[in-house]
Amino acid sequence: MHPSATDPPLRVLHVTQPVDGGVARVVAQLVRAQLDAGAQVTVACPDSPLTAELRAAGAEVRPWAATRSPGPALAREVRSLGRLIEEVRPELLHAHSAKAGLAGRLAVRGRIPTVFQPHAWSFEAVGGATASLALKWERFGARWTHRTVCVSEAERERGVRAGIAAHWSVVANGVDPQVFHPAAVDTVRAALLPDFGPAAPLVVCVGRLCPQKGQDVLLDAWGTVLRQVPGARLALVGDGPGREQLAASAPESVLFAGDVADPVPWYQAADLVVLPSRWEGMALAPLEAMACGRPVVLTDVDGARESLPPALAPHCLVPPGDPAALAAALTGLLRDPLLRESLGHQGRRHVLAAHDVRHTAAAAWGVYRELLDGVRTAARVAPTEYRESIHS
Repeated sequence: MHPSATDPPLRVLHVTQPVDGGVARVVAQLVRAQLDAGAQVTVACPDSPLTAELRAAGAEVRPWAATRSPGPALAREVRSLGRLIEEVRPELLHAHSAKAGLAGRLAVRGRIPTVFQPHAWSFEAVGGATASLALKWERFGARWTHRTVCVSEAERERGVRAGIAAHWSVVANGVDPQVFHPAAVDTVRAALLPDFGPAAPLVVCVGRLCPQKGQDVLLDAWGTVLRQVPGARLALVGDGPGREQLAASAPESVLFAGDVADPVPWYQAADLVVLPSRWEGMALAPLEAMACGRPVVLTDVDGARESLPPALAPHCLVPPGDPAALAAALTGLLRDPLLRESLGHQGRRHVLAAHDVRHTAAAAWGVYRELLDGVRTAARVAPTEYRESIHS
């Protein structure tokens, strides 16, 4: 994915809000790969642990004060982002998730090549009138989007069915198999959770504590799991607005680990990793777990089947919002250590073949180059008109 030695460095601006969870990890991975490819990379985002990580990687980070959801501050956020874009003068804007996609496209309005990556559709995250407004915006905003990048074919198809007339690319999520790798469960667990005991089966769920990730469904299923597998423990790794409500209904066998800087030891310590999401584009946590050689149980939402090798689907997929089915899948795998081991090996091989982050980064770079080649052709054909449009 490296450019020619004669190419000038590509100036890329990533804009992201949120700054945690899977979106932040995807942004960080892309930024590191693009820096390695010789690009000049700037990231606009709220101050957070992500900013320190990006600066350590060598990216320029510009503070952008923005809330996670649209609200009264949106006009100010768009204006401040517009000023930032004028200062950075990127050749290409890559906006991540709904809020950055909204503000970034309003600020630029198609004047420079604009990539929007929804990371799951905003209109699925809300209901009623808010969902209708979100969908109307996505349909309208497509006119200012040179490429909409989906992380799964299912996510793209959902956008098409919703009437979003976009120019589409599918770039599947990837993980770094050198960072996410297998380790001895007993050794890692003894260091991470010395009070758990080696014989207690451990289920781990990594994700923001919010309705999307479905931890409430998991807790509904957990009582059945405990009756079938006495002594099982559940670790919820992550934080979010749902923590207080979840903690109020959780039994003693559930550990709330909070936000962690490095989720790798939690995957490595798990007998089984679960993600009971209500919707996704393609969740990153299952790929990370499989890269660590751990079996997974997922809800059959967008991107889930595409993230698994076909042979794993019958063991690993359950309907969303179905505590009984989720409990049955968890119980069945917790009772079958040989099957868990086999599924873990198959998952690791699948990630190496299909979801290595290097493949993801190369595909994203290909999208950029395709867009910029078109822009540079336009500049050669009509240079005056092009310069006026790009800086207006």
